[in-house]
Amino acid sequence: MKPWARQFYNSKEWEQCRQAYIASKQGLCERCLAEGRISPGEIVHHKEWLTPDTIGDPSVTLNFDNLELLCWDCHNKEHGKQLPIAEGMEFDESGNLRKKY
Repeated sequence: MKPWARQFYNSKEWEQCRQAYIASKQGLCERCLAEGRISPGEIVHHKEWLTPDTIGDPSVTLNFDNLELLCWDCHNKEHGKQLPIAEGMEFDESGNLRKKY
């Protein structure tokens, strides 16, 4: 997670929004479900990525229309589309790059 986003991601507002969104999607990865697979959703992804300019805007950060529940594989693929990721690497739960286990 970027330092400028830490306060938001540790906030009560985000945790409540995140939990409500997960419940609204029955805890399933939306992309896998759309392809006929059942996978647990593990990360609430912002479709419009957060930036220092948008981090304080609840219409971006806490808006269900900007959220998507993804499994780790789908989340890593999403970020891999726009950020080159070396073979054998993945993003962890905080958005940091790490070696795959």
